Amino acid sequence: MKILPTLLFISGAEIAFILFIVIMVFGADKLPEIARGMGKGMRVLKDATNDVKREINNSAKTNGIDTSIVSDVKKQLDSVKDDLDEFTGSVKRKL
Repeated sequence: MKILPTLLFISGAEIAFILFIVIMVFGADKLPEIARGMGKGMRVLKDATNDVKREINNSAKTNGIDTSIVSDVKKQLDSVKDDLDEFTGSVKRKL
């Protein structure tokens, strides 16, 4: 059984309805301008988070803090997730 990823658990019909409401409220001529503004805002947010990550990593390196523990924890979490998926897959097949 393959689960398709959904955007914030919203179905296609709900997205279409929201888009319809947005068009009705703002008008079709303003929609590209709104989308462009949202895209720029998302880019600024992504750049800001990357700057914060870079500053944290630089600060950790200058203070001699070992940041390799993050990758070790991620590997452990991934292995636990794989084991859990394997277990739940066998349980789902039996139901």
